[in-house]
Amino acid sequence: MEQFDTIGLIETFGLVFVLEAADAMCKAADVDLIGYENVASGYISVLVRGDVGACKTAVEAGVKAVKDMGAEVYSSVVIPRPHPLLEKIIKRYSLDNLLPQA
Repeated sequence: MEQFDTIGLIETFGLVFVLEAADAMCKAADVDLIGYENVASGYISVLVRGDVGACKTAVEAGVKAVKDMGAEVYSSVVIPRPHPLLEKIIKRYSLDNLLPQA
């Protein structure tokens, strides 16, 4: 099974705020944007993948970006060395699965 170094996630309310978070995360560190999920009633989570330091930096930058816009971050987490079985969940929210194929 493939092992991924680290995943980072932020959950906030609204597409505008999660896009701001994702932009800040990708600009702040060398991370790959995995995808997003509209959790419920406007709560949206965004997921990134990279090494531990990059994910920590990215999540911190994303949280700051959301707070700077006056919005609330409901949760954020960095998971170093996630168990390989988490990939089953991660794949479901991958941009490759969410976007229509051309």
